[in-house]
Amino acid sequence: MTNSGTNAIIVVLITAPSVDVAQQIAATLVEERLAACCTILPAVRSVYRWEGRVEDAEEVLVLVKTAQEFFPQLQQRVLELHPYQLPEVIAVPVVAGLAGYVDWVLDSVRR
Repeated sequence: MTNSGTNAIIVVLITAPSVDVAQQIAATLVEERLAACCTILPAVRSVYRWEGRVEDAEEVLVLVKTAQEFFPQLQQRVLELHPYQLPEVIAVPVVAGLAGYVDWVLDSVRR
């Protein structure tokens, strides 16, 4: 593992109401080079407070690997595609990673 250049990439977490919605978002982000890769994890459970009530919902989690510089455009695109009024779109910095993988992520979105 290396620290070289990893601060340039992030993992974005997005929850979706279904696999179909998650796949549409993932495919669009990769096709438009806003993401190098999206991993779709079906059947996660979210418990949260919304409009004064505690909600418990089955959702789909999308892990998006991208360059930090593209987060604003990625976020905007997700807002255009997502059916939720307030979707989860949060970025987590990558502090270490395999150098070749980091390079691949950056090359995939910057071409």
